[in-house]
Amino acid sequence: MSNIPVQFIIFLVAFISTTLFTLFVKKMLKYADVKDNPIVTEHSHKAGTPTMGGVAILLGVLLLACVYYTDKNLVLTVMIMMTAGIIGLMDDLIGLKTKEIQKVIRNISPNPIEIGRLTLKKGENARVTTPKAKKDLEYLLKNNLVEITGEAPIKSEIKENEKILAQILVSLFLIASGAVGASVLGFNIGLFVIPIIIFGIVGSINSVNLIDGMDGLAAGIIAIASIASAIFAISIGNTGGSVPFIVIAGACFGFLVFNRYPAIIFMGDAGSFALGAGYITAAFLGDVVYFAVIAIAVPIISVIVSLLHRAHIIKLPVEPLHHTLHYKGLSEKKIVLLYWAATIIVCAVALYVYNAI
Repeated sequence: MSNIPVQFIIFLVAFISTTLFTLFVKKMLKYADVKDNPIVTEHSHKAGTPTMGGVAILLGVLLLACVYYTDKNLVLTVMIMMTAGIIGLMDDLIGLKTKEIQKVIRNISPNPIEIGRLTLKKGENARVTTPKAKKDLEYLLKNNLVEITGEAPIKSEIKENEKILAQILVSLFLIASGAVGASVLGFNIGLFVIPIIIFGIVGSINSVNLIDGMDGLAAGIIAIASIASAIFAISIGNTGGSVPFIVIAGACFGFLVFNRYPAIIFMGDAGSFALGAGYITAAFLGDVVYFAVIAIAVPIISVIVSLLHRAHIIKLPVEPLHHTLHYKGLSEKKIVLLYWAATIIVCAVALYVYNAI
């Protein structure tokens, strides 16, 4: 045992504990009939899958924090994850209530049609979401250009500005700890560290939350990025800074035992909020923010693409980008593997460039 690196033991404990907690939480969620109702029509077959599985991730990292209670960075990272996870859990609970039922239509005309911001080719399906699309639907139905093929339940959710305020609240916990120094980015920036922490927490939570839309996608990317960040921290002599990343990676891999394709449990906002907040907190505390941000380039790019779509600079048939790829015919399994591979390549290149300099 003395020859086994402590980092491996920490990873193994996080992996095993989260795997067991996920199994337990999955059963409890089934008993409580807490299940997902996907809003993406291509994922309608996933309806009934237990959600809010992020609770298992929280339990997994909490156990590690109890075992290694002397590691201040790990304990604080887990505290921030718990804070974000609770807020995400409340959002999940709100989402169990159906806000509206939207129509799913198919173009039955020989020519492309316009509905809302979408252009549907012959035989293509779409969900009628925006007020403009609903108004267009009346005309299209009247002229027998489309047919209604089904309905999609839309979850209730808090407003975007309320979500942002809740995420800022999470960042205030990290700010209040005083654990992040003014030289977090290699420069003494004084009080400007406060808006950087806020931006980092909010940005990371939203990046992970947006990417959490396919089996194993978010958990896999954060697991890969966390392993890479841990390696980077160790390579610069910051072994202690690697511990929170190793715990997060172990928890993600443990959750992936049941969340990989085809998933039998989803993490929900309880998981995506916790992972987003925990990952960037580990980066701040380990003073490896610059590398950690590069490591999650894939989710960040996905956010940028979605923002461009919402600003009407570009047009996506389905948001976010990974759902557009699925809509265009690429299988979910291939998309997840593509995103994982892209993350591995980005991390490997970043590590290589650093070591080469």
